[in-house]
Amino acid sequence: MTYYVPRGGLPGQDELTTDRAVVTDAYAVIPRRTLSDITASLLPGWEGMRMWVLARPLTGMAETFSQYVVEVQPGGGSEQPETDPGAQGVLFVVAGQLTVHVRELEHVLGEGGYAYLAPGERWSVRASGDQPAVFHWIRKRYQPAPGVETPGSFVSSDRDVEPTPMPGTDGRWATTRFVDPADLRHDMHVTVVTFQPGGVIPFPETHVMEHGLYVLEGKGVYLLNQDWVEVQAGDFMWLRAFCPQACYAGGPGPFRYLLYKDVNRHAALGLLFGG
Repeated sequence: MTYYVPRGGLPGQDELTTDRAVVTDAYAVIPRRTLSDITASLLPGWEGMRMWVLARPLTGMAETFSQYVVEVQPGGGSEQPETDPGAQGVLFVVAGQLTVHVRELEHVLGEGGYAYLAPGERWSVRASGDQPAVFHWIRKRYQPAPGVETPGSFVSSDRDVEPTPMPGTDGRWATTRFVDPADLRHDMHVTVVTFQPGGVIPFPETHVMEHGLYVLEGKGVYLLNQDWVEVQAGDFMWLRAFCPQACYAGGPGPFRYLLYKDVNRHAALGLLFGG
């Protein structure tokens, strides 16, 4: 398995400005070239770190989550990465080695490593290899539900979880699920979706879930609202609720993306009505 890793830098003065970046009322596409030195951000309480913000809640757009690509130099990290006690998180490692301490337990995550970090959890991270650690960090404010326990933290790996084929696709479309879809404790899912060359989503999905899709590997053509958009490894797509979506995998190798979606909860009815 290979994962695209942004390396920063800056396009040369002789390169064209034209790119595929677009923001609409229904979706956004952030091409991989956008993740340059000039667009990187920093956070307090970290050492040897920079990050690219791919998504943040915006009124009228996707409103439930934020997503970062974080690069940490060897030995760098944070003793208190999460400052919001109501936030849960998922870390997905795409390069290097990341050591995650959850309470008194130590977990070493290599490429493809996955960690779910429960709301209110005490955790810290450190780049523990001799190369920078690069990982996705997806955050969502947890929504408690009556009679439902809060999920606990756990670690897993893309390399250890067998993808589940979608029915009737002969394995051309499969999803690596780190959480049981029937586990109502979870109000978000972060999965890895894999299409073999020529695999498709054969109809425009139109549903209540918001999405963040980061292309880990390969290329494809994605239907976003009314537009067919070419995407490749390193591109990010951001979809609001009910944005029609479908895709074709372009080949020659697998087309894989990291997918966020909000699940298993009532739709909020707005502040005026206590939602």
